[in-house]
Amino acid sequence: MRHSLVKILAGSTLALALLAAGAAASQPIKLKLAFYTSDQANVYEVAVKPFVDAVNAEGTGILAIEVYFSGALGKSQSLQPQLVADGGVADIAFVIPGITPDRFQDNAVIEMPGLFRDMREATLTYTRLIAANALKGYEDFYVIGAFASDLESIHTRPAVSSLDDLKGKKIRANNMTEATALQKLGMVPVVMPINTISESISRGDLDGAAVPPSMLFEFGIARVATYHYFLRISPAPFAVLMNRKTFDGLPAPAQDIIRKYSGEWAAARYIEGRDVLEGQVMAQLKADSRRKVIFPSQSEIDVAEEAFKVVRAEWADTSPHYRQLLNAVEAEILKYRSER
Repeated sequence: MRHSLVKILAGSTLALALLAAGAAASQPIKLKLAFYTSDQANVYEVAVKPFVDAVNAEGTGILAIEVYFSGALGKSQSLQPQLVADGGVADIAFVIPGITPDRFQDNAVIEMPGLFRDMREATLTYTRLIAANALKGYEDFYVIGAFASDLESIHTRPAVSSLDDLKGKKIRANNMTEATALQKLGMVPVVMPINTISESISRGDLDGAAVPPSMLFEFGIARVATYHYFLRISPAPFAVLMNRKTFDGLPAPAQDIIRKYSGEWAAARYIEGRDVLEGQVMAQLKADSRRKVIFPSQSEIDVAEEAFKVVRAEWADTSPHYRQLLNAVEAEILKYRSER
């Protein structure tokens, strides 16, 4: 009797151990994604959420992405790439390369003023350059998505109605490339993160900012800037990056799921969502009688384009590599335009 009871207990213990092992084996691999602002952010809705939702839906039992909002894993935008590169704190992060130009030096080619016609063209070019491993600085990362904002324009608190009115004005720039373009046009550029613009304009530290229309209301810029000068300058690139070693260490089924919803797939969802958003914001600006929406004259566009050409040429002349990279981007743009 005692011997039988021991056998039963031993069998039960083994069964429980096997069940526990099975349960552990069925648990999905969890990846932490760092996002610098809230889940209500437009850029999260169009650039991050589609990927997260698709992976979590298909990866049931294999892979699960947990998003940490509002800088929960690190508030500084400039430290987001390092959070991922170091591993441990975050596996994936939303990154703005222009804030850390020393790490992503080649990204200046996506920031060039006057190079792209629109957000779609810039996003697809950026995505294809990444796929071809043409940009330095991404060696530590698997690139889930490479995106570009709508072309940035200038929004000010003081009244402006022309390019001449902007001379001497302190204008926020997204990156040093854009800052150089603004300086060529007589403005005083200040590179800063987008979430500090509204307060800086309110304090009088800035007269305005170069941002895409969709960011005006989300970050409170529209509250303090009511003059909107739609000189289309350049896109601001951003990306969703994953630690390369973490990606390489995943089992093949998990890698396949991430690949499926990266690159061109992610770019297509972003473009679709961003097109709708930019259109809505433009309609909102035009319908508001308190705002002044200004489109530059052709002569002003020509002046700006000459300045933009100088910026591109000066950058390309700094190294043979940059010249080759600019030529490659221009060739990719021509190819894209011929296909449309």
